[in-house]
Amino acid sequence: MKLLHLDSSILGDNSASRAISAAIVSSLTTADPSLEVTYRDLAAEPLAHLTLDVLGNPEGTPELAQFLDADVVVIGAGFYNFSIPSQLKAWIDRIAIAGKTFRYTAEGPVGLAGDKKVYVALARGGYYGEGQPAAAFEHGESYLRAVLGFIGVTEPTFVLAEGIAIDADTRAKSVAAAIEEAGSLVVAA
Repeated sequence: MKLLHLDSSILGDNSASRAISAAIVSSLTTADPSLEVTYRDLAAEPLAHLTLDVLGNPEGTPELAQFLDADVVVIGAGFYNFSIPSQLKAWIDRIAIAGKTFRYTAEGPVGLAGDKKVYVALARGGYYGEGQPAAAFEHGESYLRAVLGFIGVTEPTFVLAEGIAIDADTRAKSVAAAIEEAGSLVVAA
């Protein structure tokens, strides 16, 4: 089985989402040492924003091929200004391709990538979860759930760290809890 690990945080070593995504990958590879891991740092090597030649390419891109080849995908996503990093959005623009990861039908779109298991490590500076005062501003998890569902991944696993910008103690506790949660994950057979 092949695992594609993506990080998109611009914070480097100070990134909570990177620490959590690494813990997810560690947990999955410990549970299944035969997993072949491919790592891609979308912040260190960003993709250009979507252009017509990329959008109109019926064969897709190397990113699409890499995604289609993976059985498991682990995404590290920060949460900036109420959404995901633009580097991650540029990657998504290369994998959401009609005829490859979804198709249109008379009954509506149908996702074609539902055979993948996707884990998302999402770190948010404040509290944006359901019932929180800022919940209406949460467009990271909701967007990722929508786009993944659109391409057929209807049950992604999210590992969240919230409140990481509140203070150092809150950050440490939130990241530690997310890393602990990540340690219990395994790829479902």
